[in-house]
Amino acid sequence: MTPIQSSSAPSIRYPRRAVERAERAVRCAPFQLHLFATMRQESVGLKAIAGQSGIQNRYTRRSLPELVAENDLLWLIQTGLLRREVDGQGLTDSFRLTPLGRQLVEKWQHKGEHLPAPSLLDRLQNAWNRWVRLPDWIR
Repeated sequence: MTPIQSSSAPSIRYPRRAVERAERAVRCAPFQLHLFATMRQESVGLKAIAGQSGIQNRYTRRSLPELVAENDLLWLIQTGLLRREVDGQGLTDSFRLTPLGRQLVEKWQHKGEHLPAPSLLDRLQNAWNRWVRLPDWIR
């Protein structure tokens, strides 16, 4: 298990492979660190991320169709970085960081204001993990 150092609260220990997969997924996602930094403080709605709003809010580098943005956010949920916000009526279109996501974002914020760029190997491994997932009982 790999602890990620966090100054705000005791660290939860996550398996090294889970941390690596989550870091790789974020590096390959079309989002900027500012989005995740905002999610540390409050939930962010899909409409603020998709389209021109994403560029204006400094959440994305390019305009993303809503479906593309949502699919990428859902992948980050699968990797353990994000969770869907819930209100009294059920699920919303807003997203927040999980404890793992908070720890990773804090680590990256200490290193600078940009996420590390993904390598070609990162992109290939992320695509493999994303589209060719094995059932849990096989792993």
